[in-house]
Amino acid sequence: MAKNSTNGDHQTTTKPPPTPSPLRFSKFFQPNMRILVTGGAGFIGSHLVDKLMENEKNEVIVVDNFFTGSKDNLKKWIGHPRFELRRHDVTEPLLVEVDKIYHLACPASPIFYKYNPVKTIKTNVIGTLNMLGLAKRVGARILLTSTSEVYGDPLVHPQTESYWGNVNPIGVRSCYDEGKRVAETLMFDYHRQHGIEIRIARIFNTYGPRMNIDDGRVVSNFIAQALRDEPLTVQAPGTQTRSFCYVSDMVDGLIRLMEGDNTGPINIGNPGEFTMIELAELVKELISPKVEIKMVENTPDDPRQRKPDITKAKELLGWEPKVKLRDGLPLMEEDFRLRLGVSKKI
Repeated sequence: MAKNSTNGDHQTTTKPPPTPSPLRFSKFFQPNMRILVTGGAGFIGSHLVDKLMENEKNEVIVVDNFFTGSKDNLKKWIGHPRFELRRHDVTEPLLVEVDKIYHLACPASPIFYKYNPVKTIKTNVIGTLNMLGLAKRVGARILLTSTSEVYGDPLVHPQTESYWGNVNPIGVRSCYDEGKRVAETLMFDYHRQHGIEIRIARIFNTYGPRMNIDDGRVVSNFIAQALRDEPLTVQAPGTQTRSFCYVSDMVDGLIRLMEGDNTGPINIGNPGEFTMIELAELVKELISPKVEIKMVENTPDDPRQRKPDITKAKELLGWEPKVKLRDGLPLMEEDFRLRLGVSKKI
């Protein structure tokens, strides 16, 4: 029988999972666990690599095309005997021998995914097909980082995994929203048809050090603006909400999902909900009390509400976020100050 899916109540019969390397069953030699991280030079990916590399039994291979990722995020591991970095685009096939695949590769910020929407959807569809083909070939377990964007502009609040979403299939964001929805479909089809061991995380807004400065996401925008003493630009009406998860909590959730027995999809995010005005006020208070808050025009298809229901994550993974927004923002401020060369005023 299949592992339990958290989306829908029916069970499906699948083929047994493909067998990994015979070395896994060796009596006298226990090899290192070989883990592939696609998009591992990106914001969340690089923090995940840090955590995986802490375990001396892990060998980590990162592939990234560096469209939004940066080698700087991984500089402490370059040259390490258990670490390998490859410039590679997941829309091209990849031949490696691995035991686990964390598939994170995809632009995740509106500025980047709308810059080249065709490339974005190819990354989500062809890239996921290539990674599933690899998982099938070598018997690896694969985890997809899907997104809360699969819920679109939700008509239920908070969003549970059983909600099918309210997505505009021809909107300017649909290369990302629909791309991730297709990626989830592919994951379950390979699971049912070929017995691939899959895990799907629907990740909600995440923030922390190493985010791209000026990447169009609200937390990085506000912090960069505050450090430059520019007005904080809140998209009208300012009452739209988001829930912000600190990156260390997110990484912990992803690893727990990979190591557990549930396919998902499982929401991983912080259920603390803030309006954009509240977030701007908090950034202003913590970083630069003198800056103004300015209302600007909104972007099309911007969801009005975003809040995860994390009941499944609590029950099935024993996971919930620990870092509060008020504690996480100063850690991100410190990183942005270093990268922008802005010293703290006394």
